[in-house]
Amino acid sequence: MASALSADANVAVLERETLPGYHATGRSAAISLMCIGPARIRALTLASQDFLAAPHALIDEAPLLSPRGMILMARDDQCETLLARTRDIAAAGIVVPINAEEIALRMPLVRSGYAALGMYEADARDIDIMALQNLHRRKLAGDGASLLCDTEVLSMRRLGGTWQVETSTGWYAAPVVINASGAWAEQVGSLAGARDLGLQPCRRTGLFFNLPPGVDPATLPMMVDAEGEFYVKPENGGMMATPADLTPSPPCDARPEPMDVALGTDRVRAAFDLPGITPVRSWAGLRSFVADGVPVCGFDPQVEGFFWLVGQGGVGIQCSPALAGLAASMIRGEAPEMPGIDPAWFSPSRPGVTDPALREPDIVTTMTDMQKTPKARASPQRPAD
Repeated sequence: MASALSADANVAVLERETLPGYHATGRSAAISLMCIGPARIRALTLASQDFLAAPHALIDEAPLLSPRGMILMARDDQCETLLARTRDIAAAGIVVPINAEEIALRMPLVRSGYAALGMYEADARDIDIMALQNLHRRKLAGDGASLLCDTEVLSMRRLGGTWQVETSTGWYAAPVVINASGAWAEQVGSLAGARDLGLQPCRRTGLFFNLPPGVDPATLPMMVDAEGEFYVKPENGGMMATPADLTPSPPCDARPEPMDVALGTDRVRAAFDLPGITPVRSWAGLRSFVADGVPVCGFDPQVEGFFWLVGQGGVGIQCSPALAGLAASMIRGEAPEMPGIDPAWFSPSRPGVTDPALREPDIVTTMTDMQKTPKARASPQRPAD
């Protein structure tokens, strides 16, 4: 967002942590999937592809995207669910059906007899999150913008058309404040007297497993359970996994709960033949949502000059170029040049911000019923190791 404005505006980024991206971006699976989210999110993903696929001189034209592929995988008892959830995207050619034999060819670590049907997205691509962050940081520096870390916002007030922002390192002034503070966004909004969005941070657990000797993770696709109960993504010489938990949490430096680690381990090892009994490490991060599960991008209806860019949930990285461009246009007072995208879809004034009944159908579960607590489910019997 900041680098989308820095070429023609005086921009200061106030970052409460020592490094940007500490809580969410740095703990993400970082993959671009066209099949994820409701239609409004898929439109943002599509609009972000040109930026992510283009070479960028600031990072020596290193590619931001690399091939991965993704399979939505169903057991026998999940096949009807998978077909129902993917009907529209299959008709659009985003995914294609594959049988158990082809699943095994593409992901030989799937246990024999586990998978019955898959939907394959060939165009799913990894995003190099470090390169993407470096690109934006170098653009900020080149444009003369300020990135101020260890700078926590303490209070703010609007005087004469300008925001006066008190931080742990001093005072700053600007006509527009952009609230892109993730899990802390409601707290920042309350300092400004902005609308209460009901933004809910949720904890997600990450696990990392070793791969068997001789298995190259670069050749393996991401695998997602048909009912959103886990996914795995080969990376960094092993396999990242999650039980896809979304447990409501206060804003914090999230840590994994033993129950979630055990649940994720059980689900992943029921589906995949991996060495060892437990993951070699675990972590947790926060993903934040409003009621309808769609990002919020727009000026607050109650206070002047306060802009929301929050609620990206699990799609913030893959949608970031489009959301940043949309936000920058709105802040400049220009009409966004994004065919097929209506800025009103993301307005903080839309009814869906606080009404979960207006949540659109989701192809791959990015947000579950946040009133539920993680629970075990009946899994196929895992062979003894």
